[in-house]
Amino acid sequence: MSMTALKIPSIDFIGKRSYAIIISAALIMLSIFSLTTNGLKLGIDFTGGTLIEVGYEQGVDLSSVRSTLDKAGFKHANVQYFGSTNEILIRLEPQTVSSAKLSTKIIQLLGVGVDIRRVEFVGPKVGEELTNDGGLAMLYALIGILIYVAFRFEYRFALGSITALIHDVIITLGIFSLFQIEFDLTVLAAILAIIGYSLNDTIVVFDRIRENFLSTRHVDPAKIINGALNQTLSRTIMTSLTTLLVLLALFFLGGEIIHGFAIALLIGVLIGTYSSIYVASSMILAMGITKEDMLPSEKEEQEIDTRP
Repeated sequence: MSMTALKIPSIDFIGKRSYAIIISAALIMLSIFSLTTNGLKLGIDFTGGTLIEVGYEQGVDLSSVRSTLDKAGFKHANVQYFGSTNEILIRLEPQTVSSAKLSTKIIQLLGVGVDIRRVEFVGPKVGEELTNDGGLAMLYALIGILIYVAFRFEYRFALGSITALIHDVIITLGIFSLFQIEFDLTVLAAILAIIGYSLNDTIVVFDRIRENFLSTRHVDPAKIINGALNQTLSRTIMTSLTTLLVLLALFFLGGEIIHGFAIALLIGVLIGTYSSIYVASSMILAMGITKEDMLPSEKEEQEIDTRP
């Protein structure tokens, strides 16, 4: 036996898939329940509102700014640092006054030594269009992935990968809904990135499963899939760990402005790695994948033979 073979683990992933199914089902039901009851805490990118960037001569305490705005009638104002403790971003709900009057009022509230760097207004109609376009973007991404995987592998693999991706997106959205973390355009971008990351991980596993089906004499699909998962495990762990290190750095050092983006990707990488191992692979096994399904048809074999 070679040293390479000795290093391959022999974890029974497929044997534990019933536990994984229970965990996934519970998380999905909890996510759907939270999404239907609490909904998502949408940022002004989707709801509409005013974004104000304010600069100070010295560091400022966010809690005092929030308290000042709240007392002045700006309820639910979102205040966060932007780059340094001398600069903050204030997100306000839609206002009836003009941007100029709003800027003047904010300066009067926050006192001397305050510089209004920029004021951006997002109308409710624009926010509604962004919400619809964001949902369509995710839908188109899933449809494109379904077609791609069906052509590259087999329809069972396509359904397995789509199931895993939907699983990842629902649970990520569910966590944002459950803890009421603000959902804005950066988080939507993170969701789309999660789809790409999870698909890449799943494709690597599916490639090895197909290779094992075609190269082994074993007829037990569960053993073949389990072997493929163990063979790709070291690659999966290394990819996930290196990605998580970067995301943790973004979360702790990148500032509050990208916390939502970093949190979404952290959740997505963890859930995506889990779904590649359990959800996608268990799905194709449940649909009865066999070695015969991997073999090319007679027409494809004739085309291959006639190629120069």
